[in-house]
Amino acid sequence: MSTANPSPLWQPTEERIAQAQITKFQAWAAEHHGAPSDGGYAALHRWSVDELDTFWKAVTEWFDVRFSTPYARVLGDRSMPGAEWFPGATLNYAEHALRAAETRADEPALLYVDETHEATPVSWSELRRQVGSLAAELRALGVRPGDRVSGYLPNIPQAVVALLATAAVGGVWTSCAPDFGARSVLDRFQQVEPVVLFTVDGYRYGGKEHDRRDTVAELRRELPTLRAVVHIPLLGTEAPEGALEWSSLTSADMAPLFEAVPFDHPLWVLYSSGTTGLPKAIVQSQGGILVEHLKQLGLHCDLGPEDRFFWYTSTGWMMWNFLVSGLLTGTTIVLYDGSPGYPDTGAQWRIAERTGATLFGTSAAYVMACRKAGVRPSRDFDLARVQCVATTGSPLPPDGFRWLHDEVREDLWIASVSGGTDVCSCFAGAVPTLPVYIGELQAPGLGTDLQSWDPSGKPLTDEVGELVVTNPMPSMPIRFWNDPDGSRYHDSYFDTYPGVWRHGDWITVTSRGSVVIHGRSDSTLNRQGVRMGSADIYEAVERLPEIKESLVIGIEQPDGGYWMPLFVHLAPGATLDDALLNRIKQTIREQLSPRHVPDEVIEVPGVPHTLTGKRIEVPVKRLLQGATVEKAVNIGSVDNVELLRFYEDLARKRA
Repeated sequence: MSTANPSPLWQPTEERIAQAQITKFQAWAAEHHGAPSDGGYAALHRWSVDELDTFWKAVTEWFDVRFSTPYARVLGDRSMPGAEWFPGATLNYAEHALRAAETRADEPALLYVDETHEATPVSWSELRRQVGSLAAELRALGVRPGDRVSGYLPNIPQAVVALLATAAVGGVWTSCAPDFGARSVLDRFQQVEPVVLFTVDGYRYGGKEHDRRDTVAELRRELPTLRAVVHIPLLGTEAPEGALEWSSLTSADMAPLFEAVPFDHPLWVLYSSGTTGLPKAIVQSQGGILVEHLKQLGLHCDLGPEDRFFWYTSTGWMMWNFLVSGLLTGTTIVLYDGSPGYPDTGAQWRIAERTGATLFGTSAAYVMACRKAGVRPSRDFDLARVQCVATTGSPLPPDGFRWLHDEVREDLWIASVSGGTDVCSCFAGAVPTLPVYIGELQAPGLGTDLQSWDPSGKPLTDEVGELVVTNPMPSMPIRFWNDPDGSRYHDSYFDTYPGVWRHGDWITVTSRGSVVIHGRSDSTLNRQGVRMGSADIYEAVERLPEIKESLVIGIEQPDGGYWMPLFVHLAPGATLDDALLNRIKQTIREQLSPRHVPDEVIEVPGVPHTLTGKRIEVPVKRLLQGATVEKAVNIGSVDNVELLRFYEDLARKRA
């Protein structure tokens, strides 16, 4: 597999390697902390996982983390779950996010872009002033450390201000995007009982205005713990009765007061997609996120004060939190609120051009959509400032790598990254000093002992296995909300291999140290004892221009057989005739193996997704096994419930 493409698609120049922060960090860590001075990234990574305490101490020194009170040691208890990071230390995430205001007051901290594609800057000093004003108002409303503050907000500057003000007072932030319906939001917010709700009156998407005032009224009724609701008039409406006006809370000219909180004090709550049962409410710490994101953004993404960081995301996805953390490295972050493909498929490239983005992050699905639509980024946009295009959400297929290389720039660093909401970071992905091979993530992250294991816990090389992490990471959840004995947290990651994090992805760690992701292991396909990931099939099938999207499911039959249907959503004008059917089967047979050829190919009106855009495989499998929609899935977590009814009906007809 991976050894079949021995020559890299891209190689960093000697000059680029020398200038990368990670190179400078390695030289400094060699001098001060005994890191290896030669052997490149592989040697640095080995040291970072073997000498975990020393590595993370070095990270805090390199990035000048300000501890209000010092730590007793780096790692107290190192068992998983329950590792104790920097016991005794206190600090504040928001203080670090606003540090650049001290030296770069008038430069932009934020560039806000809506569907007009015009960029509006917010300076570091203005961001700091608004956070100071709002933090004081939150304290006046009685918000104390540990209280939850929620946002029903799009990706706008006010969301960043609200998050930072919440962190400044030691509150716990949580957010949902305004395209989430009331039930989806309540499934999340009711678990954590917020005392303040920041909300818009509506949002704009795809050239249309979407009024959300009825939804907001329902949230207010169903969240009895709210002491205050703050109205942000994005569509220009009056504040509803009893709500506070955003402008009145952010008008004072004052410096923020930062609450010094313990290292493991909760910073925010993120949510799993919640396709079955209630979403998991994942709690991450101020200190853990601070040091993990400094490492990830400052070393792996190579971001600094000269950079502009754009990632297409919404506030309902962990990538928004990750984007905001760009501020930690003094980087200008680009907030885009709107449709990824409005007014045309090239929209995100236009935003990268207009904002001078140096790191442009998007989804693998967007890259493939651009390829299919014949978008020509380098021809139509000036992307000279873009150094890196990063993708996540799903594995970037080989054709996506080739398209970026051919259509954006030959000298383009392509970073396919993979991690999870669970750690709000990457397990593997970007390394500015390593080559890029087609279809592969460059390497595991520093301090992350990422391995591929077989069912008995034996590490594999150049073979598909379970993605595991064998040592703690600072941004791993400190707990789940409403999980008093920790059993739900334990069962989510640690029940397969005791004391080792099992993430639920199939991966290959190659002999050259790169990583290939094959899709989720909880929706594994198992043909005649051979396990395979669904991502490999999607990549092959969706190269065909007639196929817009696909979904493959493997179902164990009561008689011991195995049924593997492939569902295809066709492009406009295409028909599933014998010719297309044969081409689908031939493509899979030739590019993957005869074992991968599905038992049936079935045309469907669409493929269902979670609200963050991931294909829903396990609930569809349950439907095909006879469960009802209500039993198979949490309806509030799905983008289109009617699509699921189609699969439910199909199962009924087959039965």
